[in-house]
Amino acid sequence: MSEAAQPGRDDAADLGSLPTWDLSDLYPSIDAPALQADLERLGGEAEAFRKAQEGRLAALDGAALGAAVETYEAIREGLDRIMSFAQLTYSGDVSDPSIGRFYQSMQEATNGISSRILFFTLELNRLDDEALEAKLADPRLARFRPWVRDLRALKPFQLGDDVERLLHEKFVAGRGAWVRLFDETMAGLRFPLEGPTGVEALTSAEILDKLTDGDPAVRKAAAASLGQVLGDNLRLFAHITNTLAKDKEIEDAWRGFARPVSSRNLGNYVEDEVVEALAGAVRDSFPRLSHRYYALKAKWFGVDVLPYWDRNAPLPDEDRKRIPWSQARDTVLSAYGAFSGELAEIGRRFFDNAWIDAPVRPGKAPGAFAHPTVPSAHPYLLVNYQGRTRDVMTLAHELGHGVHQVLAGAQGHLMADTPLTLAETASVFGEMLTFRAILAAEADPGRRKVMLAQKVEDMLNTVVRQIAMHNFETVVHDERQKGELLPERLGEIWLETQREALGSAVSLDDGYRNYWAYIPHFVHVPFYVYAYAFGDCLVNSLYAVYEDASEGFAERYLEMLRAGGTKRHQELLAPFGLNAADPAFWSRGLSVVAGFIDELEAMD
Repeated sequence: MSEAAQPGRDDAADLGSLPTWDLSDLYPSIDAPALQADLERLGGEAEAFRKAQEGRLAALDGAALGAAVETYEAIREGLDRIMSFAQLTYSGDVSDPSIGRFYQSMQEATNGISSRILFFTLELNRLDDEALEAKLADPRLARFRPWVRDLRALKPFQLGDDVERLLHEKFVAGRGAWVRLFDETMAGLRFPLEGPTGVEALTSAEILDKLTDGDPAVRKAAAASLGQVLGDNLRLFAHITNTLAKDKEIEDAWRGFARPVSSRNLGNYVEDEVVEALAGAVRDSFPRLSHRYYALKAKWFGVDVLPYWDRNAPLPDEDRKRIPWSQARDTVLSAYGAFSGELAEIGRRFFDNAWIDAPVRPGKAPGAFAHPTVPSAHPYLLVNYQGRTRDVMTLAHELGHGVHQVLAGAQGHLMADTPLTLAETASVFGEMLTFRAILAAEADPGRRKVMLAQKVEDMLNTVVRQIAMHNFETVVHDERQKGELLPERLGEIWLETQREALGSAVSLDDGYRNYWAYIPHFVHVPFYVYAYAFGDCLVNSLYAVYEDASEGFAERYLEMLRAGGTKRHQELLAPFGLNAADPAFWSRGLSVVAGFIDELEAMD
């Protein structure tokens, strides 16, 4: 495994050797002959496919149409393999202009090839329902029934072939270019902070980590630095936000979507009313969850109101030792193994092979993600590991995604992907397994209190804060339809939605009004964020079922993950007796968080 040392920082303990990923399982390098050969081969295959199939799908029998879908799937997988390599290379160093050029060139090349086969899904959707159903009687096509079902869900919003092709081809010079501008701007920003040897220029990942520092002066200075640098660049971030919101509004209007969130709900294959029930339940729970907890935390800190930079501050008696990478790995794999040996065995592959990129370094994409790549390869994980307990939970979270992607890979490229709402299930479940295992092993009441508080804060960040951000997006996109929003207005909306969610026990000053600008989900995937709350509440309900009757649960759980995108949430949850359309489902999930706060109040 390729390894890199943790960059030296004044407060960083020895984390051990942190792994970096080896992308050669996809391609050896950005100038590899195999990469160029694949582009040329796929371009030829796409053109041959277009000439053989365009305008002829209605005349094909089920077996022939099934064979055509197989060819389409193979071309798509080849193109996505190239783009997975390009995206992962780019994420490893967003600041390198040569890598940025490579990423853009791969986007343009694959986009051009995929435009040649765009006709296939458009033409398939124009087939008569009865005629298509007759073709689906053939086993070769029937295997793709879930993919056809999901494709047909988009049929009412499909535009003419020429318009669809125009939107597809313009992506690299439109939305894709604005996303790249955001990413490269964020990667290039440096946040000054006074350290023992003078002022250090920190990355966004490092300055955000300082908000959980044990020294309140460091937290305050980090919060000010983050707000100041974001503020210095606010006109650019506001312009990106306004442009992308208008771009979405135009396309939504052409397609006939009723509301800005509607296209995301359709992409997640979740009903509008289910999302509304989730958002409403969480919003109604603000007083008994976040408001109550932050009032309790303020009391622990001996104040009436917490400044916003202390919202995620460690408790006064929290152990601040950094956790070495090897310990984090063993903790997560042990928790996975106690639940399922198969789950842990798959998880171990990520550590035994070079599938994880862990160190913080200049130019690297901030945050964390799991990239599924393609079923013929394997997923990769990116984290920015700094040895905090939260970093261990992030590792457990992303490993859950990775294991899920491995298990779902058997469904094939077209059906392995899971809607965002369900994609967060395995990740949040992995977090819960890890937390419960650590908590069960801790006998000291003081440390149990700290651990419970940390878990509550993580859950509030996953549920309450994400719904607050969902509410922010909703207001921004609604108001953008009336005209461009000034940076000052974006800050006002951010403060309004955050104050509602956090309550009066947390004070938010002008520095905090700029914090909306660093959230990548608003740019990359509008209305993504509610999926985190969906996944957390779902897992809370799922875990309650596991605790009540664990016999056979692990097997059913793994089967749910193996289903990938072949089943909707109703089918996946039915074996566990759960129904997301039932308002009680969300209340049950939120009650888990409330129960943890009850425990903390009892300890107090």
